[in-house]
Amino acid sequence: MSRQTGPKAGEPEPLATPMEDTETIDFEIIELFFFAYRDFVSDPDAILEKSGFGRAHHRVVHFVNRNPGMTVADLLDTLKITKQSLARVLKQLIDSGYIRQVAGPEDRRQRKLYPTKSGRELALALAEPQSRRIERAFEGASAQVREGVKAFLGGMRDRKKAD
Repeated sequence: MSRQTGPKAGEPEPLATPMEDTETIDFEIIELFFFAYRDFVSDPDAILEKSGFGRAHHRVVHFVNRNPGMTVADLLDTLKITKQSLARVLKQLIDSGYIRQVAGPEDRRQRKLYPTKSGRELALALAEPQSRRIERAFEGASAQVREGVKAFLGGMRDRKKAD
């Protein structure tokens, strides 16, 4: 069994001290986002796994349910993904009966997306545990705090790339 010794010549020195906050980086907030996101998606992930679906399916089902009749182009713009990325996920949701694709009334090339009854039920099943988690986090908080959180999250959302 070989013993660990110091780094060999030319190898980078391992750093044993944790990174600390700087004037511009708040690692605690970053970590809270990591943990919040991990836990926020864990319940829907478990539900989706039973159908062989993943987070991309969740996003499509969510936005089509929130905006019935949205076009494929609108969905691509909302999700900021490529047509190729969406194609497989959308086909699975259509083939499984969760989403219907309908040709546009004026332009037959336009594809409008609608949830089916099972698509609506799936969207609700995925949103319910997330909503419970949000309500627990807001327990005892004022309406002002809730509005502050919404403003903060809205501020995090940027239609341009981050710096």
